[in-house]
Amino acid sequence: MSHPRDDAKLDRVRALMAEHELDTLVVRAPDNVLYLTNFWSMKGYDACVFPREGDPILICLEASVEDAERTAWTSDVRTVRGYAEDDPRPVPARTLEAAVAAADGRVGLELSLGTQATDRMVGEPTTFTKAWFDAFPDAADATPLLVRARTIKTEQEIARIRVANEIAAQAMQHVRRKLEPGMKESEAAAIWQGFVHGQGTARDDVELALPFSLVWSGRGIKTFTATSDLPVVAGEPVLFEIWVCADGYWADHTKNLVVGELAPEYAELEAGLLEVYGTMLEHCVPGASTAELDRVAREALTARFGAGPSHPICHGVGARAHEPPYPHQAAGGTFEENMVLAIEPGVYWEGGGGLRVEDNFLVTADGLQKLSGFPDGVVRV
Repeated sequence: MSHPRDDAKLDRVRALMAEHELDTLVVRAPDNVLYLTNFWSMKGYDACVFPREGDPILICLEASVEDAERTAWTSDVRTVRGYAEDDPRPVPARTLEAAVAAADGRVGLELSLGTQATDRMVGEPTTFTKAWFDAFPDAADATPLLVRARTIKTEQEIARIRVANEIAAQAMQHVRRKLEPGMKESEAAAIWQGFVHGQGTARDDVELALPFSLVWSGRGIKTFTATSDLPVVAGEPVLFEIWVCADGYWADHTKNLVVGELAPEYAELEAGLLEVYGTMLEHCVPGASTAELDRVAREALTARFGAGPSHPICHGVGARAHEPPYPHQAAGGTFEENMVLAIEPGVYWEGGGGLRVEDNFLVTADGLQKLSGFPDGVVRV
């Protein structure tokens, strides 16, 4: 989709570049290219050369130039060929040459990136080769700069995250109407995914919506495992660990359905987990300690259930499904207005079974604002 240029975001990046004494950012991660240009890469072979002064340069596949002209905020679009008769090298080698030619002054690279969001093709994620970093031997690490910029969302970013949340919630309402005993986890996942991709992409305000899910039923609920063919069982929860990506901006939820009345042991677990969840939501106001959230939540989960989850219980959401801040009891930091958070406490039983609740929240001056319309807890079919 074409969106108005987000000057508030770009001005913040340039101010941070001045603070770090950087003249140019050279980024290739699809989420950072999107963040700086509004162009969402098809194959991850693209790059942005972002100067502190002057227009950004988008380097993209020749085959993607129509997408770039329609969506990108910069008019300086330079193409690289997907196939060159005289050059057997992979496409990123040509992207690198164009980036080196366009970069000037003191350069910042994504040296400590660690994680990047997917491109639109998804199936073959791209990775950086040694040649990419060797081409800029004196580059500074721009990842901390980009983290600071991306942690606080602009109005446009918040609106785009809301769209992803709406699609995720609508897909849950859809699968809620379809779920029945005996259905396989994989079949329930396919129903949810089909709605996101089909109906999400059909929206007037979305060009492409992509679904990602893990669906577990009853004793199949674990900290982290693949969706399988376990059946839906009446009285046992079906947990949907779900992501929606709408034109490069994400929602990250965990929602739970049950056919019939929830079994007593799960109902007891749900009540205790939602109590801890509520305490976590009350904590997240501007100026509150991120470390204290992690410490208090884990202490409460351990006191009530014997242990806390092995996964983080809060993280940022934006142009990635998981991005800073990552509250941790051994680190520092505070919550700030216009952060968008995924808050996700969970409890998992030995041998399988358990629950997790998760939604996305905007930090406001008055506390958290829930971004999804789908209820937390276990929702009856």
